[in-house]
Amino acid sequence: MAAKPVYKVIFLNQGQVYEVFCSAIYQSEMYGFIEIEEFVFGERSQLLVDPAEEKLKNEFAGVKRSYIPMHSIVRIDEVEKEGPAKISEIKGGSDKIAQFPYGTFIPNPQSGD
Repeated sequence: MAAKPVYKVIFLNQGQVYEVFCSAIYQSEMYGFIEIEEFVFGERSQLLVDPAEEKLKNEFAGVKRSYIPMHSIVRIDEVEKEGPAKISEIKGGSDKIAQFPYGTFIPNPQSGD
């Protein structure tokens, strides 16, 4: 039986870069969102405990599914195995990162759209 894939998802959240691992990811039925499920964190048997990973474990404890806005996603990779989840500050400050522009579709009631 094939092993379940693991995905590394990197996204922006409140001026920080989050890097998490999950085993289920797909486009949401909510327009403009990606759903990630089944978060994967490192084993607790390690001698060293990473405070950033512990913070993420606590933040996502009890979360069944997370909805991430598409414009916040930086990168999604399918990886061989999970690594350490982490939160990092944006290098150079948030003034160097511009949000990807997106438009909204508003149907015209006269045209039948």
